[in-house]
Amino acid sequence: MFRKLFRRDRESDAVHDLYANLMSQARKKEFYENYSVPDSLDGRFDMITLHMFLVLHRLKDDKETTETFSQKLFDLMFYDMDLSLREMGVGDVGVGKRVKAMLQGFYGRLAAYEEAMPLGEEVLENALERNLYGTTGADKESLQYMRKYITRQIEHLKGQEIIQLMSGKITFCP
Repeated sequence: MFRKLFRRDRESDAVHDLYANLMSQARKKEFYENYSVPDSLDGRFDMITLHMFLVLHRLKDDKETTETFSQKLFDLMFYDMDLSLREMGVGDVGVGKRVKAMLQGFYGRLAAYEEAMPLGEEVLENALERNLYGTTGADKESLQYMRKYITRQIEHLKGQEIIQLMSGKITFCP
């Protein structure tokens, strides 16, 4: 009975590992220090969302295999957001409202990046300007860097096997 209660689930462990790697990449200080990403709650949320987009974009290539895994990754992200808000002292009522706003922002950003990808560099830069830099604005150099970063990462992630990602292992190119 106790073994079943305390048993670890490999898929959940892999989801946690993948999320930790994604978070580590999204928190790299060079984004905030060198490429105008606001070092704020909004800016960090936007970088996490951008990296979730990259990972989910790759996972959807094999949707039948990855659908449950992708859902668990999404659930973990918003569970983490909920916990973070509570740790910051946001009350129960406020957490629900903020998480709802974060969900709307998350879906909006994912849709904007997904729609912009096939339409070219300028459209993707416009999506980044509205979504990643919406609260502060960005210089042309930062926009170009982040656009190139996204396209490099998408190509890099295509080279990683789905089974590798679903085991929690991911690499991002430098």
